[in-house]
Amino acid sequence: MRTVAKLWLAAVTAAFAAQILAAFLWPQSFRLTAFSDLIQCLLLLSATASFIPSLLRARGRVRLFWSLITLGVGLWLSYQLLWTYIEVFLRQDVPDLFAGDVVLFLNIVPLMAALALRPHTVQDEYAARVGRLDFLLLIIWWLYLYTLVVMPWQYASPQAALYAHNLNSVYLVEKIALLLALIASWIGSRGHWRRFYGSLFCAYSIYAASSYIANWAIARQQYYSGSFYDIPLAAAMTGLTWIGLRHSGDGHKARAHETEDGQISTIYGVWIARCGMIAVFSLPLFAFWSISEAQVPGRVRSFRLVVTLAAALAMGIMVFVRQYYLERELIRLLNLSRESFDNLKRLQAQILQSEKLASIGQLVGGAAHELNNPITAMLGYSDLLLATSLTADQQPSAARIGHYVRRTRSLVASLIAFARQGPAPKTLIDLNTLLRTAIKLAQPQWASLPIQVRTLYDPDLPRVLGDSNQLLQVCQQFIGNCLHVMGTRGGTLSVTTEAGAGMCLLQISAEPQSSAPIVHTPEFSSLDPEDGLGLSVCQGILQEHRGTLARERHQDGGIQLRIEIPAAESAPLKRPSPTVPVLWQSQPSA
Repeated sequence: MRTVAKLWLAAVTAAFAAQILAAFLWPQSFRLTAFSDLIQCLLLLSATASFIPSLLRARGRVRLFWSLITLGVGLWLSYQLLWTYIEVFLRQDVPDLFAGDVVLFLNIVPLMAALALRPHTVQDEYAARVGRLDFLLLIIWWLYLYTLVVMPWQYASPQAALYAHNLNSVYLVEKIALLLALIASWIGSRGHWRRFYGSLFCAYSIYAASSYIANWAIARQQYYSGSFYDIPLAAAMTGLTWIGLRHSGDGHKARAHETEDGQISTIYGVWIARCGMIAVFSLPLFAFWSISEAQVPGRVRSFRLVVTLAAALAMGIMVFVRQYYLERELIRLLNLSRESFDNLKRLQAQILQSEKLASIGQLVGGAAHELNNPITAMLGYSDLLLATSLTADQQPSAARIGHYVRRTRSLVASLIAFARQGPAPKTLIDLNTLLRTAIKLAQPQWASLPIQVRTLYDPDLPRVLGDSNQLLQVCQQFIGNCLHVMGTRGGTLSVTTEAGAGMCLLQISAEPQSSAPIVHTPEFSSLDPEDGLGLSVCQGILQEHRGTLARERHQDGGIQLRIEIPAAESAPLKRPSPTVPVLWQSQPSA
C-alpha cells in the first residue's frame, strides 16, 4: 500500500476512534448528534472516494463493476447526507414516514447488479447481454417488492408502525440476499478477487448486524444518534474505505489480468435466468395476496394491484426482449454448427486425400529408385552402341534409343522429386549461372543431334530468393521438353533472361527445322504428353517461389516457355551465387 493510502487510512481510523470516544464520553445531546452525523458523512465520503481509482483504471465490464460499487456506496452517502441535513441543519428528528428511506433501500441494488457482472470470470458477448437482462428483471422485482410492501403504508394509507415494520423486513431480506450473493462470488473466485469479496462480505455483515442492533434499541427507546449502537455502523463504513484502498493498491496486479478465471461457467447464468423467471411468476401470487388480505384498507389493495400490473408490464417487456436475443443466438449457433459440420467434412476429405498422396509418394519413390539401376545400364549400353561403327540407317535409331532412355531417366527423376516434395531453405540465386548449369547438364541429350543452342543473358539480372536445386530441376525439365519437341529433326534451342518491373524473366523456346515434317497439336494439357508429372512438379516449385509460367505452341510445331520469378534485390549481380551448383561458369553469351 502506498504512502498516500496509508495516511488516508490512518485519518479514517482516527475519525472512527473519535466516534467511539464521543459515544462513550459525551451524553445524549445535539453536539453528540451533529458530531456523529458529520463523522459518518466523512467516513462514507472516504469510502466512496476510495473506489474511484479502481474505477478509473479498469476497462469494459470491470469498469462497469466498479461504477456500480461506487454508486451503491454513494447512495448510502446520499442517505446519510439527508439524515444529517434534517438532524444537524434543521435540528429536527427524522420523520417516521421518511421519503428518503427508499434511497437507503436502493443503495444495495447497484451492489447486487455489480456482483451479477462477475468481473472475475470470462464471459462472451451473448452471455453478458442476456445476463444483464436477467438481472434487470431482478432489479425491477426488488423495486416492485419495496413499492408493494412499504409504500402503501407511506402514501395510500399512512401508518408509521406498519411502514417501519415492513421497511425493516424488506430491507433485511435485501441484505440477506446481498450477503448470499457475496458468498457465492467468494466461492467462485480466487486471488485478489476472492480477498475483495471476502472483505466486502465482512463489512456488510457488520452493517447488517448494526442495523439489527439499532432497530432493537429503537424498539426499546434506547437509541439516539451518536450512541454506542452506532459504533458497528461506523466500523462498517471504515471497513469500506480499507477495502477500496487495499484493492486500489493491488490494482497493478489486477490490471494485467482483470479476469482470473480462464473458463466460461454457464451454471451461474442458468441460475440467474431461473431466478428471473421465478420473479416473473411471483407477480400473480403477490396480486392474489393483495386481493385476499381483507383486513387492509381498500386503498392499499388498489395501490398494490396497480403496482403489480405495472410491474407485470415492465417485466413482460423484459422477457420479450430476452426471448428475442435468445432466438437470435440460437439461429447464430445453428448456422455456426452447420458451417462447422461442413468444414469438418472438408477437413476429413483433405486428410483422406493427403493420406492417399503420402501413400502414392512412398510407392512412387520406391518404384523410381528400383528403375534407376536398369535405366543407367541401358543408357550406358546405348552410349557404347553409338560409339561403335554403325551404318547410316542404324545411327539415327541408336541415337533415338539413347534419347528416349534419357527421357525415361528424366521422368524417373521427376517421380523422385514428386515423392520428396517439401519446403526447402531459400538463398539468393543467380539465374544466369543456373541456366548455364542446366544447359551443361543437358548437353549429352543434344550433342549428337542437329540442334543449335543460342543463349542471351542479361548481365544486370537481379538475383532471386529460392532453392537452387528445385529451380535447377525446373530449368532442366523445360530444356528437356524443348529438346523432346525438336527430337531428331533438330532445330534451335533459345534461352534468354531479362529483368523488368521487379521480375526476372526466363524464356526457353524450341524452333524445329522447317524442312522436317510437322504434326499439329492445337490443344495440349501439358508441355509433353509423356511428361505430365514433371510439369506438375515444376508448377508446384514455381508456385512455392511465387513464380508464374506462360506456355505457347507455335504453328510450326515449336514451343515457347516464359517464366517470371520475383527479384530479391534491385542491384545487379557482380559475381555468381555460390549456392548454385557451378558446372558452367560465367562466359560470354553464345
